[in-house]
Amino acid sequence: MKFLRCLMLAFLALPMLAQAATVDQTNPYTMMDKVSAKLFQTLKAEQPKIQANPEELRIIVKQELLPYINARYAAYKVLGNNNLKKATAAQRDAFTKAFTDYLVASYAQVLTQYTDQKIQIEPAKPVPADRSIVSVRVDIIDPQRPPIRLDFKLRLNKKTKEWQGFDMVAEGVSMISTKQSEWSGELRTKGIDVVTQNLRDLAAKPIQIEKK
Repeated sequence: MKFLRCLMLAFLALPMLAQAATVDQTNPYTMMDKVSAKLFQTLKAEQPKIQANPEELRIIVKQELLPYINARYAAYKVLGNNNLKKATAAQRDAFTKAFTDYLVASYAQVLTQYTDQKIQIEPAKPVPADRSIVSVRVDIIDPQRPPIRLDFKLRLNKKTKEWQGFDMVAEGVSMISTKQSEWSGELRTKGIDVVTQNLRDLAAKPIQIEKK
């Protein structure tokens, strides 16, 4: 399940590193298909480096996933309207940066569990002109366990006309909602600066390959 959670976030969406992106983002279905294929190709090719130094996975996540993730939108959704209104622009930027680094670390750690799983993306279909958010079904096929269904939520950037991921629903549980629940109490009692520092601390933890 950890492996799948990482894949979801990968498709969330922030053009912070857009110069690295090479995949057409004008269709959410084909974008998901091409991004996942490119990710797995890189993971297979870089396994010797990854096994020698798991920190290489941070680089892979930044290059292969982050260009298609709207980390700021996801971070703001996690914060919620009340916390956004209370925070200064500098606090919002600091939280977004820390949240992005946390996502990179989380994805990198999850990808240490990669063992050549297969991904089946929902076939492409027309997207109604008035739709700005769509869900794309992804089935993770692993011969060692039953298939797992994920639904990736993507949002259309009205300025660039590109689709960017921002949430994943796994077994009926939304990543955004989960993080909101985890951090809402601390945001309320300790404030955004404390949560931001906690995210920095979590992001700074070394990437380690778990023993099986």
